[in-house]
Amino acid sequence: MADMTLSSAAVGATPKMPLPERGRTILALDLGTTTGWAIRGYDGLITSGTVSFKPGRYDGGGMRYLRFTNWLNEIDRLSGPIEAIYFEEVRRHAGTDASHVYGGLMATLTAWAELRGIPYSGVPVGSIKKFLTGQGNANKRAMIDAARARGFSPTDDNEADAIAILLWVIETQGGLA
Repeated sequence: MADMTLSSAAVGATPKMPLPERGRTILALDLGTTTGWAIRGYDGLITSGTVSFKPGRYDGGGMRYLRFTNWLNEIDRLSGPIEAIYFEEVRRHAGTDASHVYGGLMATLTAWAELRGIPYSGVPVGSIKKFLTGQGNANKRAMIDAARARGFSPTDDNEADAIAILLWVIETQGGLA
């Protein structure tokens, strides 16, 4: 199973935002070897964390994607049913490996969602950064600091980005797919 860290805004912190409408379970993802995730459950509770899909020493090339599929199934079972998925839409990657991993995870995610009839949408990186920090080119530290200013405790920039995507959906899209 994938390594996963978890944090929650509801435990010991109050996010500085209006309470989200209850009833729709929304998953937000920052896809990568370390995937950041944030989910607003049907009860309005926002939970976030990271999960690693780093391949093991003896893993074949597809194992990361099978583990990602299993993780999606588990999140859907425990917190779902997921009614909408939003992910960071990356148009430029620093390296070839990162590009391949992102593409594989995105293909896995969209196929998983299509099979279940779950709507999904990419959110441009600049939109996420501008929404949370006011700057479309904010660095990783600024994203983490901005998420913390909202009452969350992200462990890294991947989780901060996922939180930003979820907050963007709730605050600009009315929490709807």
